[in-house]
Amino acid sequence: MYKRTTRSWLKHIDFIILDLIALFVSFTAAYYIRLGGYRLFNDAAYRNILIVILVFHVVIAFFSRNYSDIVRRGYWREFLAVIQQNLWILVCLAVYLVFTKQSATYSRLFWILFFFLNTVLMCIFRFIRKAMIRARLQNGDGQSELLVVTTTSFAEDCLQGLLKQEYQPFHVIGAAVLDAEILDSEIQGIPVVAAGQSAIMDYVMNHVVDEVLISTGEHTWVAETLAEQFLDMGIVVHMGMDKALEDLPNQQVQQLGNWHVITSSIQTASVVKLFIKRAIDIIGSIVGLIITGILFIFVAPFIYHASPGPIFFAQERVGKNGRKFKLYKFRSMYMDAEERKKDLMEQNEVQGQMFKMENDPRIIKGVGQFIRRTSIDEFPQFWNILRGDMSLVGTRPPTVDEYERYEQHHKVRLSFRPGLTGLWQVSGRSEITDFEEVVKLDEEYILNWGLLEDFRILFKTVVVVLARKGSK
Repeated sequence: MYKRTTRSWLKHIDFIILDLIALFVSFTAAYYIRLGGYRLFNDAAYRNILIVILVFHVVIAFFSRNYSDIVRRGYWREFLAVIQQNLWILVCLAVYLVFTKQSATYSRLFWILFFFLNTVLMCIFRFIRKAMIRARLQNGDGQSELLVVTTTSFAEDCLQGLLKQEYQPFHVIGAAVLDAEILDSEIQGIPVVAAGQSAIMDYVMNHVVDEVLISTGEHTWVAETLAEQFLDMGIVVHMGMDKALEDLPNQQVQQLGNWHVITSSIQTASVVKLFIKRAIDIIGSIVGLIITGILFIFVAPFIYHASPGPIFFAQERVGKNGRKFKLYKFRSMYMDAEERKKDLMEQNEVQGQMFKMENDPRIIKGVGQFIRRTSIDEFPQFWNILRGDMSLVGTRPPTVDEYERYEQHHKVRLSFRPGLTGLWQVSGRSEITDFEEVVKLDEEYILNWGLLEDFRILFKTVVVVLARKGSK
């Protein structure tokens, strides 16, 4: 999935919210200094004009380019941008007060204090937020992993254009060349990680790759073949404007460094939708962790009594585009469960790259069977959701050994952040014995993703859990 950014102001809604906070705090402080007391919310005139100012700020943010390129702007340019923002608010406010004949209602000294305090606070908040984002980007946190597929004649210019600007939302993990064997070398400081079409696909299968930029010159048929293969894996594909292919889905114009490209992916989402989805995840995970704490009080003694050892079970799973993380559950199996799995593989009831077995002897008798049947064992995963490893709704993350047996088209499951529940879980998961059917359901979810679909799956999950269906 690719984040669709059609308007620059939506990309930086965090800065807009911080500016709104600065406006509110500045207005409140100016009122206290000039007029004294804490009567702001009982003072209808000042309370109403505060609301007007906040509305003006949002409208100006929508129509102006004040937030464009905000992360890469220097501190002096940022100070000037804050001054410009406040001047626009002042102009709009002056016009409003004149037309509503309220200009004599408010203290001039109050307005001077307000705009001075607001300029200072906006600068401080923006500087701090920018420093946080820059530090995260420099550490590689939150960046997409970008692989450049190119030829020796285009590699230098292509990478130079990508790396020219600082604080990009992507990290170039390597260059893959099609027309030469130049492994163990570097181009513009970027390592060459693969050479040849087959080696490139092997690299993508075994490494974290979120996006691919294809710049192959005249090799149009190679570019088309690679683009189709990457899209089948759920990877975002960027191609030069001069080499755009008509048949690729969800095309949009984007900028990578100094290059304008045509971006294609199997699914796109607006910044607002992704923001809402993450906000729902955070709220849901906090509620879920509170319930988990309550369940721990009752479940932990029974688990320990039946099988002494840790109450929680941590297992390495594979998340979005191959990222590995620790998934947490209430332990429902005996301590040697992982070792015994090898001996039980012949009794696997699922065809393909998953393991499921009815009456699994590794499950703790009594309490283990109960917490699995009621899905109580899944509750600690709300910690993974809060951390951002998972989402409430998504595709189930495979174990490492399952992932290592994946074929190319299976990787599409990992193009979406893994979830606590998903379409497969509410479609009779215990009755599905073919892994290809699981992949089909997960791909269907990704292609048709939307917030309403997530709510529908969450509702069906509650029904399935309460009815004790689908889990063995």
